[in-house]
Amino acid sequence: MPNETPDGTPGTTSPHRDHEMRRRLVRGEESALAELYDAHASVVRGLAHRFLDDEEAADRVVAEVFAEVWADPGAYEPERGSLRLWLTELTQLRALRHLDAVSPAPESRALLEERIRAASAAARADRMVTAMPGSLRTALELAYVGRRDYREAAAELGVSEGEARRRMRLGLQLLSTAAARPSPRPPGPPGPPVGNGTEKAS
Repeated sequence: MPNETPDGTPGTTSPHRDHEMRRRLVRGEESALAELYDAHASVVRGLAHRFLDDEEAADRVVAEVFAEVWADPGAYEPERGSLRLWLTELTQLRALRHLDAVSPAPESRALLEERIRAASAAARADRMVTAMPGSLRTALELAYVGRRDYREAAAELGVSEGEARRRMRLGLQLLSTAAARPSPRPPGPPGPPVGNGTEKAS
């Protein structure tokens, strides 16, 4: 079962739960790895497939990501972000390694980088919607899924029109913040080794 927020929405983890999961993984609890896999494997696989557009390669990335988590769970630093965010970063790096392994043409790599940026922005927006208060999320769903205007949303929510408009506006501001945040640029292939200045002249 996916992890749930206090209001019952799936897909996010609390800082306390992330710390506890890290502690259990560091102790070598196989049940913790199983729980982590059940909660996040579908997200990891979805991202890998967005990046690679290859089901077999996406499955390999999933296996590699969770193998890396099991091998070195102490690499996760909770103060830098959520466990889910760390898994997303591991997925991006593994996907890039797969692409580098087949020596993509420059134009192929440019398309991959654009795909990764778009997928990262979508993932941030998904996390933002999941993490935002239920009242804001419901207002946005009524507006963009239910096609309600703020008057109709206010009637369904049982709030004033001004309050419905405020919730919609605040929800949109949160989403625009997630979309505007720059994605980390994927690392390029390694360049030639650089000398340390101690080589002897021939």
